[in-house]
Amino acid sequence: MIVRMRHQVILALIWAFASVCFAQSSEAPDLPKVDNAIISDRVGSQTDAELPTREAEKKATSVERFEFQAEVNRLMDIIINSLYSKKEIFLRELISNASDALDKIRYISLTNSTVLGEGDTRKLEIMIEADKQGKTISIRDRGIGMTRADLINNLGTIAKSGTSKFLQAVGNSTDMNLIGQFGVGFYSVYLVADTVTVTTKHTDDDQYIWESKADSSYTITKDPEGPSLGRGTKITLHLKEDASDYLEQDKLKELVKRYSEFINFPILLYTSKEVEVEVPVEEEVKDDKEKEEADSEKAEAEKGEDEREEDEEDGEAKDVEDEDEPKTKKIRETKWEWTQLNDVKAIWTREPKSVPKEDYTNFYKTLTKNFEDPLGHVHFKAEGEVEFRSVLFIPGKAPSDLWENYNDKSTNLKLFVRRVFITDEFDDLMPKYLRFIQGIVDSDDLPLNVSREMLQQHKMLKIIKKKIVRKLLDLFKALSDKAESKMLEASEKEKKEQEPKDSKTADEKTTADTSTTEDKAKEDASTDSTDPQAKDKSEEKAKEASGDEEKEDEKEDAVEKYAEFWKNYGKNIKLGVVEDSLNRLKLSKLLRFFSSKSGDKQISLSQYVKQMKPGQKYIYYLSGESKDSVSKSPFLERLLKKGYDVLYFVDPIDEYLSNHLSEFEVDKETKYKLMSASKEGLKIGDDDEKEKKKERALKEEFSALTDWFKDALTGKVEKVSMSKRLQASPAIIVTGQYGWTANMERIMKAQALNDPQKY
Repeated sequence: MIVRMRHQVILALIWAFASVCFAQSSEAPDLPKVDNAIISDRVGSQTDAELPTREAEKKATSVERFEFQAEVNRLMDIIINSLYSKKEIFLRELISNASDALDKIRYISLTNSTVLGEGDTRKLEIMIEADKQGKTISIRDRGIGMTRADLINNLGTIAKSGTSKFLQAVGNSTDMNLIGQFGVGFYSVYLVADTVTVTTKHTDDDQYIWESKADSSYTITKDPEGPSLGRGTKITLHLKEDASDYLEQDKLKELVKRYSEFINFPILLYTSKEVEVEVPVEEEVKDDKEKEEADSEKAEAEKGEDEREEDEEDGEAKDVEDEDEPKTKKIRETKWEWTQLNDVKAIWTREPKSVPKEDYTNFYKTLTKNFEDPLGHVHFKAEGEVEFRSVLFIPGKAPSDLWENYNDKSTNLKLFVRRVFITDEFDDLMPKYLRFIQGIVDSDDLPLNVSREMLQQHKMLKIIKKKIVRKLLDLFKALSDKAESKMLEASEKEKKEQEPKDSKTADEKTTADTSTTEDKAKEDASTDSTDPQAKDKSEEKAKEASGDEEKEDEKEDAVEKYAEFWKNYGKNIKLGVVEDSLNRLKLSKLLRFFSSKSGDKQISLSQYVKQMKPGQKYIYYLSGESKDSVSKSPFLERLLKKGYDVLYFVDPIDEYLSNHLSEFEVDKETKYKLMSASKEGLKIGDDDEKEKKKERALKEEFSALTDWFKDALTGKVEKVSMSKRLQASPAIIVTGQYGWTANMERIMKAQALNDPQKY
């Protein structure tokens, strides 16, 4: 009985569970059922060649498509907390949007000037105001404004760009330089604000107020105050507690100067300043007793005045009048006024021919905050695979930390997109050896991420880098060529002065020249008073003489300018020869060295080649610690005896340079190898057969001596041989063809982390 009752209980539970499942299935949506046609189709169960096709058709008919949906709160959280890395970006984005709005109304006014309105409404400007008491920042523009529909479509739809829509409407006109096209820049305001209020007035609609607290909702109301803006948009940010530093005037000035200094339209900040003003001094009210005493004293004084003379009475009257004048004092008052922050124009958007030198200098000083003039600049527009404009400057002096932070990211080159600063932290647009260059690159084609803060890796960056480097090397070459031509002219002038003089003595020639000059001056004076053509000719000669003097000054200035450039950045050029194999030839023509014939002046490799002896096939050099020590080296004895010029490599980096610069290419057909005077295999000119026979004879004659030296120095030298590079010294130690020179070993020993066991 007990077992039977258990079975009944179990059956009852199963029945109850089945009833609940049935009830739930009746409330749930219909589940897909097996098609009766498949059941009835017996052929479908067979295995044949048409089976895969029929299964694909059946599967396609059962597929349902759904639209992706974004969770607004989550998307806003991503934009606010993950998209931007710096909170200060909000001001850049809002000013960019305001600039776009002003550009739009300006574009429309080209065909309809009435849209600008009258009075202050016609002023196309951006105004920023901070309220410390209310903890708000307001950014206002007199741009195109937004209608109610625009507020819903542009601000109410994330990633919907009104700028992109406007560009499509005007057919992507080349006259437009609009910035914000991602549609998310506005939402950067929530980095610093809890609540955002947008008041806007469009010419075709009423004035509306849009407000949101960064949640999934926003409100739009018709402004009860009416069209108080006239036209445009005012964005008011109610700042968070941790964003109060953006209420400071200096902070706002800094951000505008950093990100939006070159916006086309004036950016005004409502600023305060203390001024001294004069105000009247309020007299203290006297009590009754003091008044009575004063009246009695005044009466006695009046009796004495009757006895005085008239001139004294007039003087008293004047003194009284002076006493009656109101007294003033100076106090400090706070005055508020609109101050323009972006008074410097983006000169890179202009044609280079239309920009005077003074504008480049002023722009450089503003950009770099450096008060010295630059050594040179290059301004160009690149077209082709990628379009961009750039202005690059050579600073007048090298920065003090040029080599301390060589491997860090350089911030000298600034990236702009449509005159809006994006970043200066990248290494992809400039090689490290040119990190001293300062300037800007402005391109619409650069691949930025959505936040417009970082560059994406892209092949266009390599193209831009290649063009920038080429332009800079052309600039360096122009400076070098001017200096080189002046030095060659000076050397030719010295040669002419050393030539034999004419048979006429110097005194006779001077006397003759003086008399001739005096006679000519008299003739010119007489003809000038009578002949107008002669007067014009004399003026032309004077102009030519002054022009020649100006040219001479320019050449001297070119020599000094390149000497200053080499003094500051010579090591950078040498590093470029080591690191940049693609531009090694161009960089090699910029090099400067002291030589055995140059004295205190440095010469280029091109100058060395032009001054080479006839038949010379090699460029000789010797590396050492200093110019003085190298010039006294026994390695140079034979070379100097034969009249060869030898370059002095006295900079530590020259040792590395010589390993990468094995030859100098004058042109495609003419090349000269560089040969060290301290290494094995030195070739001095073309040895004729007679010299070779003499060398072999000496080798055989002193073979016993060389063998003895080799045995005595076993393990210390590789070999001992007769040398033809010595003139007076008995012996010298020469480095192998591919070994370290003595100077290189000295440099390596001086390294902080060297291994003494290697030496």
